Amino acid sequence: MGKIVFYEEKNFQGRSYECMSDCSDMSSYLSRCQSCRVESGCFMTYERPNYMGNQFFMRKGEYQDMQRMMSMGMMFDTIRSCRMIPFHRGQFRMRIHEKENFGGQMNELMDDCDNIMERYRMNECQSCNVMDGHWLMYEQPQFRGKMMYMRPGEYRNFMDMGMSGQRFMSMRRITDMC
Repeated sequence: MGKIVFYEEKNFQGRSYECMSDCSDMSSYLSRCQSCRVESGCFMTYERPNYMGNQFFMRKGEYQDMQRMMSMGMMFDTIRSCRMIPFHRGQFRMRIHEKENFGGQMNELMDDCDNIMERYRMNECQSCNVMDGHWLMYEQPQFRGKMMYMRPGEYRNFMDMGMSGQRFMSMRRITDMC
């Protein structure tokens, strides 16, 4: 089981909210989140309620200033919802599709892919089916830019997930002991 503590102010100051599972809207607990501490496990944090908007992967550690986190790839300065990522044992498998609704070129991944254009000659990824494991997808090659957490399931259209105009160019398995 994971545990994350959110704080309204930088450096773990102000009101706090402790979370050990998914939380779809933190606004009733905190007016904003400027720092957090992941005591155990891994979490995906979101800039908007209901797991929408930009996302950032957080593993065990201290995050004392959300403004400074932006230099590490975080694309927002406050957290509104979070999802605990369970540890996965076993193989990883995901099918990526060039077009929405599983259209266009399809490739199956079982390991990390740092550039779908170089490896598969795919210009973009607009839908996917995660069969096994938990994955992070990134908008740029080399695991850079905005990211999106993918758990087992079918994802027919990334725009339906609040990621309009988003395309993904690299994918990484979440292999941390979350």
